[in-house]
Amino acid sequence: MVQAMYRFLILFVLLASAGVAEAQQAVKPRPSPTAIVTVRYKDTYLKLTYSQPHKRGREVFGKLVPFNEVWRTGANEATEFTITKDAYIGGNLVPAGTYSLFTIPTPEKWTIIINKENGLWGSYNYNPKLDLVRFDIPVTENTVAYEAFTITLDHRNNVADLLLVWDKTKIVIPIQFIEPKL
Repeated sequence: MVQAMYRFLILFVLLASAGVAEAQQAVKPRPSPTAIVTVRYKDTYLKLTYSQPHKRGREVFGKLVPFNEVWRTGANEATEFTITKDAYIGGNLVPAGTYSLFTIPTPEKWTIIINKENGLWGSYNYNPKLDLVRFDIPVTENTVAYEAFTITLDHRNNVADLLLVWDKTKIVIPIQFIEPKL
């Protein structure tokens, strides 16, 4: 009887240990963590959700991220943004809503794509028929190399610059918030 209880106790401890090990693996951080950037101007709120791939010694643009191909503008799920009021992005009127942000990098310019489809993994099922707008932005060189792909917002009153920065590449997308009518 004691031996049976001893065997049961050993089996219980082994099973519990396996469950803890599985739980520890399940919470292992992603190599490209999720990041969120936000800005508010009066009654307009803009939020971008993206994943941050890291350089890790690799050549980024032209290799890891091929030139002349649609990129999810980050890692994992396609980058998404929500804007609560209409605004001008890259000089184009973008109605309030939630969109995916894709890009087509080249050495001289990037094509910025605001697409109406959401919830995509990568750009594998990207549908150009659902593009709201496309426009080009010139590439600028950043003075500091960024290890992680980073999206930031430089906000000044009713305008903001949406910056996409990775390695020494920087893209600056102008945003103009529409003043509320009184």
